Amino acid sequence: MRVTQSMLSNNFLRNVSNSYGKLGKLQDQLASQKKITRPSDDPVVAMLGLGYRTELNRVQQFSRNIGEVNNWLDSTDDAITHGVKVLQRIRELVVQASNGTYEESQREAIAVEVKELKEQLKTIGNTQVGGKYIFNGDKTNERPDGEFSDGEIQIEVFSGITIPVNTSGKELFGDLLTEDDPSTAVDESGTLARLIATLEDPDATDEEIGNFLGEIDGEIDRFLKIQAEVGAKQNRVEMMEDRIASQEVIATKILSENEDIDMEKVITELITQESIHRAALSVGARIIQPTLMDFLR
Repeated sequence: MRVTQSMLSNNFLRNVSNSYGKLGKLQDQLASQKKITRPSDDPVVAMLGLGYRTELNRVQQFSRNIGEVNNWLDSTDDAITHGVKVLQRIRELVVQASNGTYEESQREAIAVEVKELKEQLKTIGNTQVGGKYIFNGDKTNERPDGEFSDGEIQIEVFSGITIPVNTSGKELFGDLLTEDDPSTAVDESGTLARLIATLEDPDATDEEIGNFLGEIDGEIDRFLKIQAEVGAKQNRVEMMEDRIASQEVIATKILSENEDIDMEKVITELITQESIHRAALSVGARIIQPTLMDFLR
């Protein structure tokens, strides 16, 4: 078989073109630090990467959900802590007013402070997280002002696992701010309203005022009980958070192993390919040098 100059040239150009392709692929990998830059580079890697990335996105969403859960629980815990402080101050005032040494004007001054503390409790009941009223059941866009709604807010923290993040305002404030029906609005039959009316009554006895101590103590106990329940949720969420963090590390590692390049390996391959390419160009330049006989053929 006769080997012509044209055959040598075409073969050389084809090999050089392949070499450029390999160099380009290696340079793309170094620039992107990814094994592939388009699905056609390796369909298997592309398909696996799609699944791995979906899993990573799902885990990251759970991580964001847990952050939202923590916001709700931390805000609830803080609100209850402030509520307990308000109730403790009210208790101190009841003790002072029932000790038999206070005059009518002093009791009226205490009544004024209790009114302010009552409003402070209502303000605590209007606590918001991200524009959502956390004590108003599932009507989180409505300001409760003591009229608390029912309903739970559930947030998914893992596949099939949801946690109720809100505390019932009726349960927390109902018996304190109303007397008979915790589902009604804050009105003049509430515990604090009755306390205020008693303090403002010049005929009220020390014993009548002192009788409120038991009720206030009961309210404080309920606040603390609910706060303990919130703390238990926080502990559970903390464990879930650790689990999610571990899952995110694993998912990231799997995705990286599928898509990310081995930097040292690719650099070595690039250097090798550049050497091969230069050698091919050098050899090719000598092989296809035209002579007078080539033009005469």
